[in-house]
Amino acid sequence: MTTTEFPSATAVAKYVGISASKARRVINLVRGKSVEEALDILRWAPQQASEPVAKVIASAAANAQNNNGLDPATLVVATVMADEGPTAKRIRPRAQGRAYRIRKRTSHITVVVESRPARNERASASASAARSRRAQGSKAASGSVKKAATKAPAAKKTADQTKEGSE
Repeated sequence: MTTTEFPSATAVAKYVGISASKARRVINLVRGKSVEEALDILRWAPQQASEPVAKVIASAAANAQNNNGLDPATLVVATVMADEGPTAKRIRPRAQGRAYRIRKRTSHITVVVESRPARNERASASASAARSRRAQGSKAASGSVKKAATKAPAAKKTADQTKEGSE
């Protein structure tokens, strides 16, 4: 697991009846998002794995709130992973005495949520600084454009002038 400077909580769902690769498709949608946003994304995701992943994220958020006393509004999905669980092997009878093997894969889903300060508080100072830099840059650029625009355009040669020059 990773060590972080933010307070965190963990939840694990074991032996979930979905393959780890299919769970990873859904997991990649919510990694790094806030818990509320992640649950909204998973609520509307059409994949079958979205329901168990949403349950684990909700469980991790509840663990953070009840066990660690963290504010649910500041929770972010920091780490989420799907590892392979045991595979149940079944057979499907086929023609002429053959049997095909069916592998029913399971996975273990682990979620770590962290309590991070809201992005708008952290980013407000840097965003205003970036905005002012862009404004200064655009003012300088517009000044150079005005200087270029004040030059008189070159006189176009008319058809009469080109004929005179060629004679």
